[in-house]
Amino acid sequence: MVQTTIDVETLRDLLDKDQPVTVLDIRRAEDYSEWLIPGSLHVDAYDALKAGDPDALANADLPLNTPVVTVCNLGKTSAIAAEQLRDRGLEAFSLAGGMKAWSLAWNSAEVPVPGVRVIQVRRTGKGCLSYVIGSEGEAAVIDASLDPEVYLGLANERGWTISSVLETHVHADHLSRSRKLAELSGATLRLPDQDRASYPFTPVRDEDEVKVGATTIAAMHTPGHTPESTCYLLDGRALFTGDTLFLSGVGRPDLEASREEARARARLLYQSLKKITALRPETLVLPGHTSEPVAFDGKPLSGTLAEVREGVEMLGSSEDAFVETILTRIPPTPPNHHRIVESNEAGMFPEGDPTNLEAGANRCAVS
Repeated sequence: MVQTTIDVETLRDLLDKDQPVTVLDIRRAEDYSEWLIPGSLHVDAYDALKAGDPDALANADLPLNTPVVTVCNLGKTSAIAAEQLRDRGLEAFSLAGGMKAWSLAWNSAEVPVPGVRVIQVRRTGKGCLSYVIGSEGEAAVIDASLDPEVYLGLANERGWTISSVLETHVHADHLSRSRKLAELSGATLRLPDQDRASYPFTPVRDEDEVKVGATTIAAMHTPGHTPESTCYLLDGRALFTGDTLFLSGVGRPDLEASREEARARARLLYQSLKKITALRPETLVLPGHTSEPVAFDGKPLSGTLAEVREGVEMLGSSEDAFVETILTRIPPTPPNHHRIVESNEAGMFPEGDPTNLEAGANRCAVS
């Protein structure tokens, strides 16, 4: 029996190991521009394939000796594309579940921080960035957005025991896996001090410190994106900024807020960013999200505070100008964010396929 599909984990593994494979995205141009698989080719053939055009991919310039994986939103029209390519003699497979399933794909990169190991875990199909920090056999995880087994595996490979699981805030764009990870690992679950979460956790307050082996993680309360938003400073060298500060933008202050509340939170965000930018300019900024798919290149997404200050124009604005700018640039709200927030506040992971709630590009940044 001829294999006609490939699953996300197999494709992820091929890309992660830099194996020869051609990813052909056949979606409409607007869908491709919203989110894509890094390194993929694009042919806008969706409508032609749906209409039964046998020549929909006739002009696709594809290598003859490399497997081809066709991609659409759900994995149905891409199956038609793969069949047409097989008829041409190519080794072609359809990505099962399409981009919806790809939402859970990930890769990782090691972040160079002296005296401690930091792994950036990139949910490339969604733009979520989480972190595993290891020192002297212990580890902490920040903002777990993938299956707990991913973090347990990364820790086990390095001989680390996860002792702390931290969140920067109550997320609105993805379902948190932190509670489940803490349960499976026996780690202490640490959330910023607030009354939103209705399940047991250890509260983290401004200037609290968490020890991980020989390293120290210090909490910085940075309200604005959400009232409880907290950044974590690692040994005074690297700052995990969650959704407060990105490499090319700042957090949005409007989710789960009225317009008046959003304006007030924008002012809080301004003050929080002033607090952050007062840190040493060589401090490494490690954000909680990216607005672009993350390549399988092993290169961490990071920048010094000096570089971020230069690249994010709003950081040099007056408070009034900052507030007006941010409120006029807010992007569309993430799909299903109300339901995601409710789940994260309850600490209850919904039954079924999580990508039904999490589908769509990341929209946490204002730039």
